Amino acid sequence: MNNRYLTPLALLSLAWLSACTPTRVGDQVALNSPATWQHASNAKATDAVDLKTWWQGFNDPLLNELIDKALAANHDLKIATARVREANAMVTVAEAALYPSLDFSLSGGREKRIDRIVGVPSGQGIKLITPTADAVSGGLAARWEIDLFGGRHLEAEAAASQAEGSKEGLHAAQVGLLAQVATNYMELRGVQQRTGILQSNIALQRERLRTLQVFAKAGLANEADLARQQTLLQGTEATLPQLTNVGQKLVHRLAVLLGEPPESLEKRLVAAGPLPKQEPAMPKLLPADLLAQRPDLRLAQTEVSAAAASLGSARADLYPKLVLSVSGGVGALAVGGFPSLADSVYALGSGFSAPIFNAGRIRAHITVADARLDQVAANYEKIFLLALEDVENAFVAHRSATDSFGQLTEAEASAENAYRLLDALYQRGARDYLAVLDAQRSKLAASDERAKAETAVSVATVSLYRAFGGGWTVDSSVSAIENASAR
Repeated sequence: MNNRYLTPLALLSLAWLSACTPTRVGDQVALNSPATWQHASNAKATDAVDLKTWWQGFNDPLLNELIDKALAANHDLKIATARVREANAMVTVAEAALYPSLDFSLSGGREKRIDRIVGVPSGQGIKLITPTADAVSGGLAARWEIDLFGGRHLEAEAAASQAEGSKEGLHAAQVGLLAQVATNYMELRGVQQRTGILQSNIALQRERLRTLQVFAKAGLANEADLARQQTLLQGTEATLPQLTNVGQKLVHRLAVLLGEPPESLEKRLVAAGPLPKQEPAMPKLLPADLLAQRPDLRLAQTEVSAAAASLGSARADLYPKLVLSVSGGVGALAVGGFPSLADSVYALGSGFSAPIFNAGRIRAHITVADARLDQVAANYEKIFLLALEDVENAFVAHRSATDSFGQLTEAEASAENAYRLLDALYQRGARDYLAVLDAQRSKLAASDERAKAETAVSVATVSLYRAFGGGWTVDSSVSAIENASAR
């Protein structure tokens, strides 16, 4: 067929392609989402909760400062941001295949040929020496593979989906980071509160031992009483290094999350501080809302889209390919002292290829891509179920911690009341001093349990917001990417 007919045919084929891509594969996965939560918190949910800055609901300035530093310097976020930049660049690489390529070439050189002609009657070869020649040539060459069946477009779609997935990976890293910082901070405050209670308990145990020693001298206590109290004191004192160790590890973990050396926060956080007295309100989200809010689910969806596009691209290899090419240039040749000779050339061509036999390679690639799509679709369903489990478990943990905290708060109040009553009786001489010390020890034990439950409530609240996927926004993520690119 004449070349002048191939170009209109290619343009007509391209127009047909824009209207239909026969190899495209659907990327929708049906998910069975429940209508409501089974173990929703008793706390009243509200639509006014700002999920992207949920930690500010604790109203703790130091926690806010730590999270701001983590968002600015955490290394996991830096790695995730670099992956976003890498994936965006790969989209450009994939999309470049949709357009013609244009190359420029330039070459030149000098040559002198010596040819020997043999077989002449005299039996001697004849040397032919050509004059020295200078040659220069240059030109442009263009090539364009017409995407008749959408294979290149689908490859670009797969790369774009992977780039979106890298952004969701950044969001997921941010959600996890915020939860880790808040959790470690709450646990640190809880440990510090328990350490203060333990130190008071140790002082009380020492006072009780001193009192028993005085009683023993007066014949009111025996050696067994002293031994039991000594054992109780030593066991209580042995708990203090353990709590100190836990607190130091939490400080070190916070420093690493903030992108700093482990010891950098010790001076800042060594002073004991209270747990936040205020908690964020419960967000009003339905199970189906997780699909748009949780980054891991959004990431799984992009994997399905990328796999579907890759399958369509693999199927497109079964169909013919059409390539258009055009080239043109000029050349100059100068021989000896003669004037140079210049000439211009051009070529316009087209190529058409179709697979006939490839030992099953194309079909195998299609099978691989189809199996990959099945894997990521099943993984999407699995992650959705895990997300539902995550939220339900967070609700259960929050309700359990809240109930325990309420009961232990009442128990602490009862122990405090019992101590005050016994102390009043002791002041009137109606009870002995040891009974007062025992009541005070019971109160401290109740306070310790209450502190653990209070910490559990705060940690459960953080876990609930992490399960909901709170702590990221599209705008903030894009801004972070642009700032990283500028550096």
